[in-house]
Amino acid sequence: MAWMLAGSFAAGAAETKLTHPIFVLNSLDADVSIVDPATWTVTERIPTGKEPHHLYLTPDEKSLIVANSVADSLTFLDPRTAQVQRTVRGISDPYQLRFSPDMKWFVTAANRLNHVDIYRWDGQNLTLAKRVSTGKTPSHLWIDSKSTTIYSSMQDSDELIAIDLATQTVKWRTPTGAMPADVFVTADDKTLLLGLTGSDGVEVYDVSGKLPVRTRVLPTGKGAHAFRAVGDGRHVFISNRVANTISKIDLQTLSVVANYPAPGGPDCMDVSADGKLLMVTSRWAKKLTVIDTEAKKVVRQVNVGRSPHGVWTLDHAPR
Repeated sequence: MAWMLAGSFAAGAAETKLTHPIFVLNSLDADVSIVDPATWTVTERIPTGKEPHHLYLTPDEKSLIVANSVADSLTFLDPRTAQVQRTVRGISDPYQLRFSPDMKWFVTAANRLNHVDIYRWDGQNLTLAKRVSTGKTPSHLWIDSKSTTIYSSMQDSDELIAIDLATQTVKWRTPTGAMPADVFVTADDKTLLLGLTGSDGVEVYDVSGKLPVRTRVLPTGKGAHAFRAVGDGRHVFISNRVANTISKIDLQTLSVVANYPAPGGPDCMDVSADGKLLMVTSRWAKKLTVIDTEAKKVVRQVNVGRSPHGVWTLDHAPR
């Protein structure tokens, strides 16, 4: 279908207009639900590969990449029309994925196979440069703003590692709390936040020196899992999967300044361009949950597939 409709939100909720489809990965159904923001209904389900988990936009914003971990493949979708562009096979267990800011590198975390793969990216093709052995179950990735360091959490060995992109080797590792998941680094590359899914908060590290220093733990909620920048340059959301809440963290004061209800095991998030709508996958409820950030309440839920994980739309606040 043509994506030309501008969908305003429900009466009484934040007045937000979305013009592009919303993509929701259904990990246990091996497909993507396409949500029309004009009607907040699923218009189609696009088959991908087995166990899609995360999404990432190519630097030119022409393709949305779906990482199909068990299928060892990537599905490229048009973020404007939701059409399948191509499938790239032979990518080993791509659970999580990220581009370097300089657009030269594409990195995947092989969650089941205990390695991080570094690919060269020429704007169209991927070439494996190095496979880096890690700890047990690499989970989430971050690359610093200078494209020099990859950070990866180790979900089952309770570690955080840093990989030097120039040498493509591990430069340090440090123990963490239980089941570290998503990683978020501040714009100045000095402070790293780590969600602890096996606990109830976020670890904060000073990564400005040669070795990391843990400076504090911020209580957020049980099952602290995934981050999403609010878009204002100062705050970040963290989903608390077990607590069924989302916390808002002030990056200047390193404190929780707000909490939002998010039923059904909240996981990955996206934020509308005006910051008024927070879209989160409810992992255990088979729904996309939409939260009004001003009213701090759930204003809509959309039925999607089993174990919804990643969510993405072009109508997003800055990341």
